[in-house]
Amino acid sequence: MGILAARRARSELWATGVLAVAAQTPLGAGVALSEGHFDDPFAYCEAVGTIDAPDARYTGAAMPDPVARGLMAALGQPAGAPTEPVLRNSIWRCLDGKVYACTIGANLPCAEKADQQREPAPALADFCRQNPGAEAIPMAVTGHATVFAWRCAGERPAIVRQFAQPDAAGYLANIWYVIEPAAP
Repeated sequence: MGILAARRARSELWATGVLAVAAQTPLGAGVALSEGHFDDPFAYCEAVGTIDAPDARYTGAAMPDPVARGLMAALGQPAGAPTEPVLRNSIWRCLDGKVYACTIGANLPCAEKADQQREPAPALADFCRQNPGAEAIPMAVTGHATVFAWRCAGERPAIVRQFAQPDAAGYLANIWYVIEPAAP
C-alpha cells in the first residue's frame, strides 16, 4: 500500500471513530480495526456511545470477566468471591460511552425500561377494588420496574411517591452500576 492509500485508509478509520478509540486504547486491548468490531467492552462502549445491549459489533464474551469483577466490586462482594453467579446472571450495556452492568435477581428488572406510567394499569385497579383502602399495592401487582409507590384511595389506585429515577436510557438508575476498566 502506498503512502497516499495508507493516509486515505487512516482518514476513513478516523471518520468512522474506530481509530479515535484505538488511539486511546493500549495495544492488544481487543480493538479489531479492520472490521470495526470489538472484543473489549470498554472500547466498544466508547465507540458506540449508548446502546441497550451489545450488538454484532461486539464479539467478546456475553459477560466479560472485567465487567463481572467490576460489578462484584460495585455490589460490595469480596475480591476472592466466585464470579460464576455474576457471569451467569448479569447483563451489561453502554450509556454515554461507559459500561454499565446489572445483576438479575431479587426481582431486579435489569432488562426492562423503568415504568414511569402515572395512569394505573388495570391490575392496580382490580387490586384496589378487591382491597379498598390498602396502604400499599405490592410490586407483584405494580411490577418491579415501576418508579412509583402506589396505594388504594378507596377503590382507586393512587401514587404515594416516586422512589426511583430512570437513567438517561430509561432504565432504573439504582440497579445499574457504571463499571470502570481495571487499572493496568
